[in-house]
Amino acid sequence: MAKGTKERILTAALEMFSQYGYAGTNIRELTASLGLGKSSMYRHFESKEEIWNALLDEMTVYYENRFGSPEHLPPVPDSLEEFVAMTKHMAEITIRDGKIVMTRKLLTIEQFRDDRARDLATKHFLTGLEDMFTYVFAGMMEKELLRREDPGMLAFAYTAPVTVLIHLCDREPERTDEVMERIEAFSRHFMKIYGNK
Repeated sequence: MAKGTKERILTAALEMFSQYGYAGTNIRELTASLGLGKSSMYRHFESKEEIWNALLDEMTVYYENRFGSPEHLPPVPDSLEEFVAMTKHMAEITIRDGKIVMTRKLLTIEQFRDDRARDLATKHFLTGLEDMFTYVFAGMMEKELLRREDPGMLAFAYTAPVTVLIHLCDREPERTDEVMERIEAFSRHFMKIYGNK
């Protein structure tokens, strides 16, 4: 039962932090939304800061299990079409998974207040994606699917527009289907330019 309550607190905290930010989230309101008293919450977490850190830990693992990490890189595609499909799959996860969307919003809000949020935002919005696609592009070059180029520069050129489109979905979720179409079109265009015929 205690584990269930702890998870419920973290789920509610993610919702509130992603909507109101850290400073705008009140522990009394958080516990009341769960039907708990403050003392019940303090049996699981000693402070709002402890909730914050536990939430970032949980969401880092959640994100990496679904989207990839240096320890869990995606397989190198065997064709340009497989690469487009991989991109679409990754975009679907990051745009449509509610926890990942809320985590991205939370990091966007808190990156200027909290060093850990800043570092995670940089990793998830820039360096982690670059590293992942550098690996993928280098592997695709080894398989002679792509022209020989600097894979890191290619990764930067590829991930920046996709990241911008994903953030557009956070601001304007009604455009999600349009964004997915644009990501697919961009992926195909990129493969047309850099792919080996």
